[in-house]
Amino acid sequence: MEKDIEKAIEVLYNGGLILYPTDTVWGIGCDATKPEAVQKIYDLKKRTDAKSMLILVSNLNRINSYSDSVPDVALDIIEMANKPTTIIFDDAKNLAQNLINKDGSIGIRVPDDKFCQLLLRRFKRPVVSTSANITGEKNALNFNAISKAIKEGVDYVVKFKQEQAVSSKPSSIIKIAGNGEISIIRK
Repeated sequence: MEKDIEKAIEVLYNGGLILYPTDTVWGIGCDATKPEAVQKIYDLKKRTDAKSMLILVSNLNRINSYSDSVPDVALDIIEMANKPTTIIFDDAKNLAQNLINKDGSIGIRVPDDKFCQLLLRRFKRPVVSTSANITGEKNALNFNAISKAIKEGVDYVVKFKQEQAVSSKPSSIIKIAGNGEISIIRK
């Protein structure tokens, strides 16, 4: 795992794409602060930037670095969640502009996964996380189900957990407006 972390960080720093296991499904990731890297993901997935992607951060304290609207209830929901939960926050900041939704929001998740945690803590920046599939195709339920186009379209494929199934379910998504209004987007 150590070599995977080192190589993934090198690729991320250089604006490249990684294919990596998360606490939900296998994901395509990049440095969330680099618009050129974010665009590479849109191009690889054949996805328009009208549909934003989420970011992973290492801990609750990092959320305030990427949103000016973090109500206390959001932190409570993340701490109490019994499954991976992405929160959509208003007033995104310090991220690539082509990653932020047209309404100024961004989805953020704190993963409970050893690989992701090590990667995020050492990289010290947010990492994009989007499912490892072409837009419109089904999510790959395991590494072997990821298409050749995706595997060949990234700059580094993490070896760790390729033989294991990840949860194969995307995270729950909750939108919390700056005024504290909560909407369930995906259970």
